[in-house]
Amino acid sequence: MKKILSICPYCGLGCRFIINVEGDNITGIELYRNEINNGKLCPKGITAIDFINNKNRLNTPLKLVNNKHISISWDIALNEISNKLTNIIKNYGSNAIAFLASARCSNEENYLLQKIARLLGTNNIDHCARLCHSSTIAGLSQTLGAAAQTGTFNDILDTNLLLIWGYNPAETHPVIMNYILKAKYKGTKIIVADPRKTKTTWFADIHLDLNSGTDVYLINTIINLIIKLKLYNEKFIYLKTKNFKQLINSVKSYNLEYAEKITGIPKHIIYKTAITFATAKKAIIMWAMGITQHITGTNNVIALCNLGLLCGYVGKKGCGIFPMRGQNNVQGACDMGTLPNVFPGYLKINDTNAKKLSKLWHSNNISANPGLTIQEIFEAISKKKIKALYVMGENPAVSDPDTSHVIKTLKSLELLVVQDIFLTSTAKLAHYVLPAALYAEKEGSFTSSERRVQWNFKAVEPPGKAKPDWEILCLLGKKLQLPQMNYNCIEDITIEISNIIPNYKGITPTRLKEKINGLKWPCPHIRHPGTDTLHQIKFATSDGKAHFVPTNFTFPREETTTNFPFTLTTVRIVGQYHTMTMTGKSKSIMKRWKEPFIEINPIDANDLNIKNNDQIKIITKRGSYICKAKITKNVKPKMLALPWHWGANLLTNRLIDPYSKIPAFKINACRIEKV
Repeated sequence: MKKILSICPYCGLGCRFIINVEGDNITGIELYRNEINNGKLCPKGITAIDFINNKNRLNTPLKLVNNKHISISWDIALNEISNKLTNIIKNYGSNAIAFLASARCSNEENYLLQKIARLLGTNNIDHCARLCHSSTIAGLSQTLGAAAQTGTFNDILDTNLLLIWGYNPAETHPVIMNYILKAKYKGTKIIVADPRKTKTTWFADIHLDLNSGTDVYLINTIINLIIKLKLYNEKFIYLKTKNFKQLINSVKSYNLEYAEKITGIPKHIIYKTAITFATAKKAIIMWAMGITQHITGTNNVIALCNLGLLCGYVGKKGCGIFPMRGQNNVQGACDMGTLPNVFPGYLKINDTNAKKLSKLWHSNNISANPGLTIQEIFEAISKKKIKALYVMGENPAVSDPDTSHVIKTLKSLELLVVQDIFLTSTAKLAHYVLPAALYAEKEGSFTSSERRVQWNFKAVEPPGKAKPDWEILCLLGKKLQLPQMNYNCIEDITIEISNIIPNYKGITPTRLKEKINGLKWPCPHIRHPGTDTLHQIKFATSDGKAHFVPTNFTFPREETTTNFPFTLTTVRIVGQYHTMTMTGKSKSIMKRWKEPFIEINPIDANDLNIKNNDQIKIITKRGSYICKAKITKNVKPKMLALPWHWGANLLTNRLIDPYSKIPAFKINACRIEKV
């Protein structure tokens, strides 16, 4: 029996386990004790091999002919795709094509896809970080200068206070919840800000059940209180920050009386929160989609960074700013530059950096003009400006907001290519479908939430004619006659990444294979151990100081009306993952978490004569959706909570944060009817 060390294909923690292989078959998972998950796995991780041998795996290239997909050879598929891409560029220009990368593919594969896009002359490349943490990238870039978690998960065990804002680790990151519960047992205080009563709030010393979309007002009020009470870290602010006076002036108008009215939190609770946080001496701020998926997502992130900087809780052990990632390589995909406004390593897209890449890649085709985000790509498709879309490991027909609009635009494309492991809702619409290998069938590096880069080892061969994503992209690049696409192995790509991205300079294939617990960036040379804590000496800004950035509160854009009196928010549940491409193939997962439900307060249920398990229709301006009612006090009156995994994003709106272009999934005006 072979024992192969693997990385979990689900969330961004980077949990590891052993895959047992007999002959050519995977026989089971074995828990593995390391410094990340210490032998623990969540329900998804435990079942991470269930979908590997599913009978519906893609195993040959497909072409859409007369509304049916037929099998074709790799040579025909890649010849036709490359010819069509070339003709579209010739007829309409390079910006008539766009690419969607994947947070579930390796660093090397994401690096290759963005390289192909740029060698073809476009920066129209994006990925799912746009839908979850693009506001984090925008906010952290402005305040700290580096769009990443500042410490490690072990800091959770060394802190005095955890401020968990818009994040429910008990459901989304159960392994991290183990860290949190250990910390609580040792005496760490826990403050949770969330409109819902989640499983995480069960363990909170203070639960701030604020009204949806009022985060900035609450945070700015807390900041104003800390300043008035002179509880801020004066030395840290003087030595390591700038714009403190601007921050003081910007929060002066945020008072307790109005905060209580706006947020719904009693004044004495807000006051207690401010003092508890400011006097903790060591604290960590953690957040996720509860604050990022708003039209004010960037301002929400900036406000929390202002709060952390105010008390000096950045750049030392037991402290930090922790944006919690939802997919296994969303951090790495961002690092690799699968974003329309930055090149690999977060180099801004401008003439200087375009010339630098042109020299490295031996091409004069690198554009210095920023590309389009996911939402902008779909708008451009609807206006016939983009003719071709290449999708690697993404499922926008389910994951994106207002999915009816997304599906309509996908159908209008001259060329849609989808590279995936199953015939997803998006792949069903594709002109060409390319069968990819999944995590256990290929090698490569992945970067977790804490900037930890780890090597994933191959356990078995992919089914049929399926190939690793990087091999498919190399073949496509050669068909397109692009320069520097002759990679003999995936390690060649890893080495190229280390030569291009300064933070990855010391992260080589050899070191990754030797260091089972991985290396954290920044890792500037091959003898560097990797950095646990960012910003200890200086910040990653141009002047080396953290920047306070004033933020202003604005009300949510889609407010309730007489016709749409409820506020709908989308949530995740512990047993399902994103669009269920993988978890939906697990019998044990589907037996336990088999169908969607809508959380509704008992008061509203009584008014509408709704009982538990009644079929309910939720209606927004975008469409309608039917599921069972779950009556619970976890949600406030006039608030509804719906897991989105089963396709509920057809209800959500396309309003976006103007800074990060993230959609406002979390606040949707709706009404409900009993079916």
